[in-house]
Amino acid sequence: MIKRICQWLRTPSKMAVGTLVLITAIGVMLLWGGFNKGLEMTNTEQFCSDCHMNDVVPEYRASVHYSNRSGVKAECSDCHVPHEFGPKMIRKIQASTEVWAHITGKVDTKEKFEAHRLEMAEREWARMKANDSQECRNCHNFEDMDFTQQKTVAQEMHARAQDEGKTCIDCHKGIAHHLPQMKGVQESFIPADMLKKDESTPANK
Repeated sequence: MIKRICQWLRTPSKMAVGTLVLITAIGVMLLWGGFNKGLEMTNTEQFCSDCHMNDVVPEYRASVHYSNRSGVKAECSDCHVPHEFGPKMIRKIQASTEVWAHITGKVDTKEKFEAHRLEMAEREWARMKANDSQECRNCHNFEDMDFTQQKTVAQEMHARAQDEGKTCIDCHKGIAHHLPQMKGVQESFIPADMLKKDESTPANK
């Protein structure tokens, strides 16, 4: 029996080669399908909520990205997972260390999470700064904005951002989650003089 198998491996028939190719192709498709299904599951709000229900999920659900008048909803993965395959795989590998941190008790309570919030936020801000806020730009682009429909301060800040080459995360760090304790950390929010000017100017309709 072993001799026959060895002989078949040395001189396989065309049918045997075709069968082997077919089985390999089916196996690859099944593995790829299962892999993508697993990725999809880890991109769901439910998956994120399993660990974050007591910290950032309530913040997100209170934000305009979760509920708004137009009904356009951005899920966790829309902001935290790149769409491109390569960057997505890198982000998933990085995220596995975050899951491990929760499992091992580093950030498994709200108190522990808050103690590490600044560290985690700065890491995410740096990632988004490095990729020019790509996840934001999947939905928001300066080129597609009608500045005349924005409040005065938004018009001026977006125009300035374009001129100075700034990216979304430079100003919108607290858009969906509470900011960490920022004592001693330099932040680039809207200048006070522009805020004052905007408060005295009716919003554009």
